[in-house]
Amino acid sequence: MKDIQKKVRAYALKNAIAHNGKARQGAVIASLFHEGLKKEDMKRYGKKISEIVAEINKLSLEEQEKEFEKLKEIVSERKVREGLPDLPGAKKGKVIMRFAPSASGPLHIGHAMTACLSFLFVQKYGGKFYVRIEDTNPENIYKPAYKMIKEESKWLFDGKAKIVIQSERMALYYKYAEKLIKKKAAYVCTCSADKFKEFVKAKKNCPCRDLNVDENLERWKKMLDKKGYGVGEAVLRFKSSMKDKNPAMRDFPLARINLTEHPLQKKKYRVWPLMNLAVTVDDIEMKMTHIIRAKDHRDNAKRQEMIYKVLGKKFPWTGFLGRFKFKDLELSTTKMRKAIEEGKYKGWGDRRLPTIAALKKKYKPQAFWKFAEKIGLSENDKVIEKKEYFLLLDNFNKNAE
Repeated sequence: MKDIQKKVRAYALKNAIAHNGKARQGAVIASLFHEGLKKEDMKRYGKKISEIVAEINKLSLEEQEKEFEKLKEIVSERKVREGLPDLPGAKKGKVIMRFAPSASGPLHIGHAMTACLSFLFVQKYGGKFYVRIEDTNPENIYKPAYKMIKEESKWLFDGKAKIVIQSERMALYYKYAEKLIKKKAAYVCTCSADKFKEFVKAKKNCPCRDLNVDENLERWKKMLDKKGYGVGEAVLRFKSSMKDKNPAMRDFPLARINLTEHPLQKKKYRVWPLMNLAVTVDDIEMKMTHIIRAKDHRDNAKRQEMIYKVLGKKFPWTGFLGRFKFKDLELSTTKMRKAIEEGKYKGWGDRRLPTIAALKKKYKPQAFWKFAEKIGLSENDKVIEKKEYFLLLDNFNKNAE
C-alpha cells in the first residue's frame, strides 16, 4: 500500500463524517483491508492507525469535511447509501407512521430529530403521517401547547401531517378496555399500591386476578361511575404474567381514576387510559405499519405487543433510536417554561431557546429533515455540543431546497 498514512486519514475522515464526527476504528481498518492491507501488517501499522483515528475525532465536523475534500480522491469509490435506509416490509403508498408529542409543552429540536425521520419515511414510500398529541394525563398538560404543536407541526411537516388529540378519543379507549376484559386479558384490581407491590415482588397473583368476566365488567362500571370507586381504589390491569422475569411487565396498569380537571375535557371523564392502552388503541385504529421510538421505550413496546397479540393484531415493525444528548443545551420544556415565567426569556419564540417556535424564524424545515436523515436509524447514544449541532444545521439550511 502506498501512502498508507494518507489513506488511513482519508478513510477515518470519511467514516467520521458518516457518524456525526466520530470515526470507528474497526470500520476504518475494514476499509484498509479492502485496499489491500493484510492482517499481518497490523503489527506494524496498528498503533499509527489508532493515533490517526483519535486525532481525527478531535476535529470538529466542519474541519473534518474541509480536510476530506482534499483527500477524497484517494479513497476507493464503493457504493455508499444515499438518503434514508430501506424500511423493512414497506409497501409503496401504504406506510403509516406517527409522532406522538405530549401536551406538556411545545416542540423543540429533540422532537424534530425523531419526528422528521418518521415523516421522511412516509414521504419516501407514500402513505399517512400522524401527529398524535398525547394528553390523557390531566396533571401534565400545558394548555397553550395544543395550539403551538399544531402550528409547529404544520411548518415542520410541510402541512402534510394529520393532527389527532387523544383526549378526543376516550370512547375508543373505553371500548377496548371492555374488549380486553371480555377476552379475560384484563381485570380491575382493588388492591392497594403497596399490597400489589408485595404480590409483584413475590411473583404471586393478586386475588382480583381470578375474578370472572361479569365481576370485572361490574367493577369497570364502578370505576366509571361518579358514585363508584374513588381515586386510587381501583386500577385496570393487563394480564401478562406475574412471573415475568422483568417486574415492570407483571400485570401492568392500563387505566386509572384521575379527578384532576382536564384543560379540554374538563370533568367529563374520571377514568383515564394510561400510555400503553391509549397508544396501542390508536396504533391499531390508525393502522400503523412502522413505528420509530426512543430505545428507552423498549419495555413499552413489549407491553403493547402483548396487547396486540391478545387482540389478534399484527404488531407494526418497530425501530429504536439511541439518546441524543446535548452537553450544553437544556431541552426540558418545564425548565424553559420556568425561565420564561421568571423573565429570562421573552417567550417560547425567543431566539436563544432551542424550540421550533424560535428556530423556524431562521431555518427552513428541510434543514431539520436533512439532520434527521444524517442521523438515520441508530440505537447508539450520541453526545453533541450546541455549537456543533448548529454548525450542522446551518450547513443543511444553506443547502435546503
